[in-house]
Amino acid sequence: MTHILVAGGGIGGLAVALGQARSGHRVTVLESRPEFGEIGAGIQLAPNAFHALDALGVRDAVAGRADFIDELRFMDGTTGRRVAAMPLTGGYRTRFGNPYAVVHRADLHRALLDGCRDAGVRLLGGQRVTGYEQSGGQVRALTAAGDRFPAEVLIGADGLRSAVREQLVGDGPPRISGHTIYRSVIPMSEVPERLRARAVTLWAGPGWHFVHYPIGGGDYLNLAATRDDGARREITGTPATRAHVLAQFGELADTARQLLELGRDWRIWVLCDRDPVDTWVDGRVALAGDAAHPMLQYAAQGACMALEDAVALGTLLRCDPADVPQRLEKYNGVRRERTARTTRTARWMGSELYHPAGPRAAERDALLAGHSAEDLHDAVSWLHGATDFIST
Repeated sequence: MTHILVAGGGIGGLAVALGQARSGHRVTVLESRPEFGEIGAGIQLAPNAFHALDALGVRDAVAGRADFIDELRFMDGTTGRRVAAMPLTGGYRTRFGNPYAVVHRADLHRALLDGCRDAGVRLLGGQRVTGYEQSGGQVRALTAAGDRFPAEVLIGADGLRSAVREQLVGDGPPRISGHTIYRSVIPMSEVPERLRARAVTLWAGPGWHFVHYPIGGGDYLNLAATRDDGARREITGTPATRAHVLAQFGELADTARQLLELGRDWRIWVLCDRDPVDTWVDGRVALAGDAAHPMLQYAAQGACMALEDAVALGTLLRCDPADVPQRLEKYNGVRRERTARTTRTARWMGSELYHPAGPRAAERDALLAGHSAEDLHDAVSWLHGATDFIST
């Protein structure tokens, strides 16, 4: 039995821990916060995420609190015109073998946390990992409290500002995208019946967009409005007034504006990511999730990629402890290109799909409107339809 340390107790870290525990390893998670929990709002899960959740044994727990989506809608945010829609039932589910759903981040985190507890994972809060050292077939995680935790493997799943990544890659702070997102969650009971739908709806405008969808088993509506405002300072969860948010989206079409006006308790984030790198591995240390490949929200695949990482690692580390470095190198090799492509795709979608203005927006609309449902499914097949990470 190999002892595996995981730095970070978020969605990615718990998924990695659960994958390793299900492979028969002894697992310890070191989380910087005193308690294990998750903040934020809605998260989208494509079929590839459900394939991963099934492999991790928590699909039913997540599905029980998820909202299964019938279509992705693309709307002109200023005129209110429906541009295109990708159906997510019928042929989509048959082709990709699983549904498309949305869920509250806390519900996904809770399912993974319960899975870890059931699998006997040791969960230690208040242990902020600051770095690592390794020698003689062993790695030690170093913490801010001055402790050293020894094991055969360390997986850094400690997020966008990963201390493990800083030592392993050393590429400095994350890249600030210049895009600011405003998030709110409201009770569905406050939403007029005619504005409710089993859909992820995106309203695209010049330099901004607005997305909404149900979460919490349909009890809530998740609102997320993003503006390409050139922000250069990192902001994480700062409160914003309703008046400030509404002022950022004055061009929004009437129907969408009615929903935006329902928002309250708004919070602000400035979106960040990192350029893809070739190497996530140093001997017995590897990165996963946002520590390895943080990406912008536009492809809705950040959590999906972290879940895929966890399953791939769970398969590859079914080995003798002496073989760990070679297996981690293989993990790096099989995950690098897919996650880099997804990172680049998310950036492209933000600039070329969600935020164009003038003639570029008209060209985009004409292109999308000319696609059939099968065309749209073909376009996302490489992303939503992947299963190779399960048998890596």
